[in-house]
Amino acid sequence: MPKETIFISSVQKEFAEIRQALAAYVREDDLLRLFFDAFLFEEVAATGDSPEKVYLKQVNNADIYLGILGADYGFEDSEGISPTEREFDAAQEYNKTCWVFIMGNHGVKRHPKQLTFIEKVGEKVSRKRFETLADLKREVYRSAILYLKQTGKIDTDDFDSGTLSKASLDDISEEALGTFVREARAKRNFPLRETDPKEKILTHLRLIRQGQLTNSAILTFGKNPQFYFPAATVKCAHFHGFKVRKPIPDYKEFGGTVFQMADDAIDFVLSKISLSTGDRSKANLVDTTYEIPRAVIAEGIINAIAHRDYYSKGSIQVSVFQDRIEISNPGSLPRELDISQLKEPHSSYPFNPTLANCMFLTGAIERFGTGIPEMFALSAERGLRAPDFEDNKSFLVTVWRPSASTAHDTGQVTGQVTGQVTGQVTGQVTGQVQFFNNLTEPERVILILQGEMMREELMNRLDLKHRDNFMEKYLNPAIAQKWVERTIPDKPTSSKQKYRLSNEGIAYQKKLQNEPK
Repeated sequence: MPKETIFISSVQKEFAEIRQALAAYVREDDLLRLFFDAFLFEEVAATGDSPEKVYLKQVNNADIYLGILGADYGFEDSEGISPTEREFDAAQEYNKTCWVFIMGNHGVKRHPKQLTFIEKVGEKVSRKRFETLADLKREVYRSAILYLKQTGKIDTDDFDSGTLSKASLDDISEEALGTFVREARAKRNFPLRETDPKEKILTHLRLIRQGQLTNSAILTFGKNPQFYFPAATVKCAHFHGFKVRKPIPDYKEFGGTVFQMADDAIDFVLSKISLSTGDRSKANLVDTTYEIPRAVIAEGIINAIAHRDYYSKGSIQVSVFQDRIEISNPGSLPRELDISQLKEPHSSYPFNPTLANCMFLTGAIERFGTGIPEMFALSAERGLRAPDFEDNKSFLVTVWRPSASTAHDTGQVTGQVTGQVTGQVTGQVTGQVQFFNNLTEPERVILILQGEMMREELMNRLDLKHRDNFMEKYLNPAIAQKWVERTIPDKPTSSKQKYRLSNEGIAYQKKLQNEPK
């Protein structure tokens, strides 16, 4: 399939770096490069033709005119007209699609002729304003997607609501759907029941359109979402230092539904950071505290999964370093928001609204733009450096660990070093730090179980939120190892069910407690 050519027009001197960066973006982005190429006049080999003849010919050959207008009007020919204006006039004459982006707001001091030119452009085409290269890339991407939809080159639906003609109800996991209904009923008073037919539940959630499953239906409840969307994964890596370097101590790629990916990625990060307990000499049951609040990590990861661009062939990447955790996703902020607005409560503009609605119904995310401000608040309460956000080719969230303020100065990290907790997390928590990141999930249950405890109590002690994840990875394996037993063994699902250590479990708990801390 031949690519569409985007002719990039601007005052070259004023936008030299931006022109190069924008052309590279068009040529390298996972989606844009499939449909577009960029033309830059400065890349044309020298010929005997005049510059004006060359660029006007290229405007005619191009499919799209992309104008970047700033403060300068630029070089003027014998008639007092700049090349940028000549190029725009040619694009209008040749009936080319025109995208025009103006740098800065109305208060920017501009050349008088540039002001007249901008007014002229505004009478003929719609314009978008930008402040940074990231803003410009985001606006170009949106214009490109709209163009591809209008020309029928991609589905006219958003990915979120687009349908999968080859998928059927057999692709939907009854277990995943049942888990969702239970959690949604508990958290948001969801009106349907587990016993209702699949089709009724999915239709209620707007995950069936014209008799076909939507993309988000598969991502949310599919038996094997990666069969249809191989890049819909979360790649997690742990590094001992401050940079990406080999060897990588631990690397995992998680698939499954959006809920499974979120649980697995959050658990991965929690297993790599330090966890402290209070003083066990004062009480059998003591609080446990992660060096970074679980909610901060969960918000960053769940947001990435809910709001990523699923058209992209890239995966979400979560990297745990000595001083920080980076969460990168192939997506960008909605055009209605900029990074400066994230610290305060803001309106919610989900990239994938029906998928986000499912996550909202389970309590994983909120609809009111309060999640990211909570990240700032919880970090401040713990004395941590505020999270950083970067919206460039991908959206990057950086969550800082307690060691961030001293690690680069001293070369040492108080807390987790080479994957193990070496001592007390300075200034953050008190008590003995347990080697939780060296324990299996069932061993963690053994360590915190005292007397007879309900499932909810155990989950609270471990700071876990999702029942099925806890049962599958923590409690059921501990029962299978005969470390834990039910108080009502004949009725495993009883609402009054509690759990206690067996004799083997008591002995193993003592062994864990006596290990050097």
